[in-house]
Amino acid sequence: MFRLRALPLLLLLLALPALAKPPRLTLFITVDAMGSDLLLRTQPRLKGGLRQLIDSGAFYPYARYGYAKPRTAPGHATLATGANPWRHGIVDNRIIDRATGKPERVFPDPTHPVLEAALSNEDVSPANLMAETVADRLRLATQAQGKAIALSGKARSAIPLAGRLGQAYWYDETVGKFVTGTWYTKELPGWLKAFNAANPPEAWFGKVTWEPLLPRTAYTGEDDRPYEGELYGLGRTFPHPLTGGLTSPGPQAYTAFAISPLSLDLVVKAARAAIDGEGLGKDEVPDLLAVSFSATDRVFHQYGPNSWEMQDTMYRLDKALGDLVAAAERAAGGRDNLLVVLSADHGGAAVPEHWAAEGMDAQRVDPGVLSKGLTEALRAQFGGDILATVEELDVYLGGKTLEGGKVDGAAVRRAAAAWLLKQPAITLAVARDDLYSMPDVAGLVMPLRRGYFPGRSGDVLFVVKPFHVISAEPTGTNHGTPYAYDQLVPFILAGKGVKPGTYTREISTTDVAPTVAAALGLSLPASAEGEPRYEALGSGR
Repeated sequence: MFRLRALPLLLLLLALPALAKPPRLTLFITVDAMGSDLLLRTQPRLKGGLRQLIDSGAFYPYARYGYAKPRTAPGHATLATGANPWRHGIVDNRIIDRATGKPERVFPDPTHPVLEAALSNEDVSPANLMAETVADRLRLATQAQGKAIALSGKARSAIPLAGRLGQAYWYDETVGKFVTGTWYTKELPGWLKAFNAANPPEAWFGKVTWEPLLPRTAYTGEDDRPYEGELYGLGRTFPHPLTGGLTSPGPQAYTAFAISPLSLDLVVKAARAAIDGEGLGKDEVPDLLAVSFSATDRVFHQYGPNSWEMQDTMYRLDKALGDLVAAAERAAGGRDNLLVVLSADHGGAAVPEHWAAEGMDAQRVDPGVLSKGLTEALRAQFGGDILATVEELDVYLGGKTLEGGKVDGAAVRRAAAAWLLKQPAITLAVARDDLYSMPDVAGLVMPLRRGYFPGRSGDVLFVVKPFHVISAEPTGTNHGTPYAYDQLVPFILAGKGVKPGTYTREISTTDVAPTVAAALGLSLPASAEGEPRYEALGSGR
């Protein structure tokens, strides 16, 4: 009798987690190029939204990308799908056309052009994304009743966050406004048309400059360093003009504005317009708003993570996040109806000359020099018109000699790997033919495997030594190596159903999407490799 009476209660208790209502609105934030080192270094000086999320949420300082080349497009794809590039297919921001040796974007789609901007070969649709995203899972689970909107300063960030079934909008530097592609819609929604009309470039052109947000005593180091970039007329020191060297609004000015952290506020304004225009968080059907901040990455590349400019960008991000979370909380009807997720697509290296000045064995590695030297060596050995093009850690081999089968392709690829291994800056190189058979040297081969997707990845893969930065520019810095400064990023959960605390155990960035799906009461995205972080989701395992 006891067992019969206890059974209904037991069934009820087991069912409670599944019956719990998901948050009305999930705010999925990504910060481009905010590695763990950058955030932990800045954390003591933060006072706004970012600090509040850390203090009130579940904070994982060490989430690691498991593949060798952390970059913007693959990072966003991994956060959205819970998979590595070997499954989702997005291996880099660009891949190389082997026939021409020229780069092409990873999200192109000539059948779905961009709206409100000139035709181009830029990123426009998720056609190349080979894995399901959290946004896709939400749309399917709610029979398209739950909305999934993604906004970013870059198309390659917004597109994977929206997936195939959500809506993606991004800032286009050629026109100075937010756009989308015909994959998502045939016409911009009314709220976005109104937003673009109310925020024209003329409103800020020639009227604002990028000044320090805080007193200059709040910044460490020097403002003027010789290895910082000066692109788009911004200069190396504060104040930075945002005209792009133009006398009237135009693409160079739009890019200068996008580089500056003043664009963070524009993204927040666009997110608020989306919240209002789409009615996000207004009913019991869960909605998803993904917002990716791109200015952090642009500042990182031009000035480096230790610069005054990056410090100022983090302070401004801290403030912008406070405004964004507050808007989402109001839309959802309170924090009990809101889940906030925050992570980053990759970390980043210091400017190599900065490292070298501090005594590190650091060096800038020019991919053009590698491409030229490798091409000459392969032509000398095999003859013909073999062309080698280096794109980050990938080498693409092309030319009619290879295409016509006049030489043994595997022999050429192995010769290329052997040549690379002789270069002082390179610690590992492997032909794709040997990628899955060679020993995992120093634990670096497995990251190369996780980042490899046939047909899109290079013919030869390699890894530079620590503190060596691949960069075609003589100033600034880059990211995209299998070292902690590039691979480690923060992961924060806050809001409904979250158990606050600091969790110092290293986790995988493939855990982000499964954790969000679990918090929403959804099944995991189809190709997810990670697992939900149950310890941060209240009770239960």
